[in-house]
Parts: sequence; C-alpha cells; structure tokens
Amino acid sequence: MNWQTLFDMQRELDNYILAQHDLKNENVFDKKVLALSVEVGELANETRCFKYWSVKPASEKAVIAEEYVDGIHFILSLGLELGLDQYESSNQVSDQDLTALFHHVFRAISVLKEEQSVEAFKQVFDTYLTLGEKLGFSAHDIKKAYVDKNKINFERQNQGY
Repeated sequence: MNWQTLFDMQRELDNYILAQHDLKNENVFDKKVLALSVEVGELANETRCFKYWSVKPASEKAVIAEEYVDGIHFILSLGLELGLDQYESSNQVSDQDLTALFHHVFRAISVLKEEQSVEAFKQVFDTYLTLGEKLGFSAHDIKKAYVDKNKINFERQNQGY
C-alpha cells in the first residue's frame, strides 16, 4: 500500500490540532506514544480476544476497523515526528493468535518510546499491520476506514473536542 496519501492527511490533521491547541512549540511525542497504547488497548477490548471468561462475541467489524485506524492515526503521527512521510511495510504474516500479537504491539510501542528511532517505528508499524491482517483488514479496508475517521477527527476539532 502507498502510505504517502495517509501521511499527508495525518500531517494536515496534526498541524491543525497543534494550531488549535497552541502546541506548535511543544514536544508531544510521549503523549502520542501513550495515546497509541491506549488506542491499542481499546482495540483489544473490542476484539475481546483476551476475555477467556466471557462468551460475548467481538464487536462488529466496522467498530473494530474504527478502533484499528485510531491506532494508524497515531502511528503515522509518530512517523512524522521522526521525519518520515512514506513507508514500505514488510508484509509480515503471523501464525500467532490475536492475544500474542497485541503483546508484540505493546512491546514494540515500549521500545519506540525509549529509542525514538526509525527502526523502532518500523517495528511498531509492521507489527500493527500484521495485527490488522490477522483481524481481516485489507489495505483497501484500512485506507477507507482511515479516510472516514480522519474526516470525523477534523469535525471533532471544529466542534471543540
């Protein structure tokens, strides 16, 4: 997938948010990392993959997709912070279950927070894309859900979110 368009959209949203909240001169990298971790937790909650004690099914695919692309927003934003504006994924395939993949994503996010490097970013992005694949999302699904949620995010900012 060509991530250039989504990076461009994310840059526009990030700049808008920073201007709206007068944060142009603040370093928000750590806040974005924490936000990403929270979004990944919300995604896990919607998949219910770890809730061995419950028989309630996962949320609908549209709900899971929206939560998934919330993570994509923060991943792209972190990439921009590191000077990236394009990305080539390694298309990893995994036979691990969702719970294990979530653990890998969280671990990769922790490394990114400490290292703040392009290599650590790539590990987060690749692992998250592997998780998305396991959730059944195609590149087209991700792009469409991202574009839809990006529009909502702009609307929220305009409404004083």
